[in-house]
Amino acid sequence: MLTERDLHGVYVPIITPFDEDGEVDTASFYNQAYNLFQDEVDGLVVNGTTGESPAIMSEELGVLFAAAQAARDAANVSVPLIVGTGTNVTMSTVRKTEEAGKLGADAALVVVPYYNKPSQEGIIEHFRRVASVGMPVILYDVPHRTGVKLELDTVRRILELDGVIGMKDSTPNTQLVTELTRLGSKPVLCGEDSLLFDALQSGAKGVMSASANVETERFVAFYRHFLAGQHKESRELYEDLLPLIRLLFQEPNPAPIKWLLEQQGIIASGTLRLPLLPVTEGLRAKLASYV
Repeated sequence: MLTERDLHGVYVPIITPFDEDGEVDTASFYNQAYNLFQDEVDGLVVNGTTGESPAIMSEELGVLFAAAQAARDAANVSVPLIVGTGTNVTMSTVRKTEEAGKLGADAALVVVPYYNKPSQEGIIEHFRRVASVGMPVILYDVPHRTGVKLELDTVRRILELDGVIGMKDSTPNTQLVTELTRLGSKPVLCGEDSLLFDALQSGAKGVMSASANVETERFVAFYRHFLAGQHKESRELYEDLLPLIRLLFQEPNPAPIKWLLEQQGIIASGTLRLPLLPVTEGLRAKLASYV
């Protein structure tokens, strides 16, 4: 299982490919996972938001996780596999986290409960219950999706819970990671792709980047240079990636990523499950230079 000490580096929330009939394309998923492992990512997230988790059935998750394990074995690496298990109901989140443990996941990525807009105390209790399952838990704070803004004290109290090993921070600036670093908190991974370099400078221990599904080697190189203290080189690499990152989030994630991976021949189809739609012709034209 993943530990607080191990939570650093480049983690990628992998896309979930579907065939043209909307069924899970296990072969394409395997190809993408294998390529990510070959590009030396430090962790893989199955069933994250980028993997269209709201549209994935529990039986499909088992198939995807087995394919990720097979790709990891074929690549001969020991990269941790994390499963997204968060919902807006504590009982179902606990159940999904237990199921992830049975599959063999190394940790669970648990989003702040969305839509319900619970109180700060309710959110803390939610994570307390999930952490009691015994699986390492990574707090995922993404207020523009959840509709809830966590107070600093709430984040601190969640991170102090036994079983919570760190967090993915997708807040819109580096204020939170700066404050948590000052307080000496558990590790933070930046999940806001437009802030990756600034977050590392502010104390983040790594990144959990949807954009790193493509141009993965460059994202890994950007992080490795930063880790080696070569901040000028790291910044230059990241600034080169920024135009791509902005395009990948110009339309709902993961549609642009899937389109690019299809054009590159890594997955067979860029199909998404409704209500997500394929990228527009205008964005395809902008992305074409990255094919």
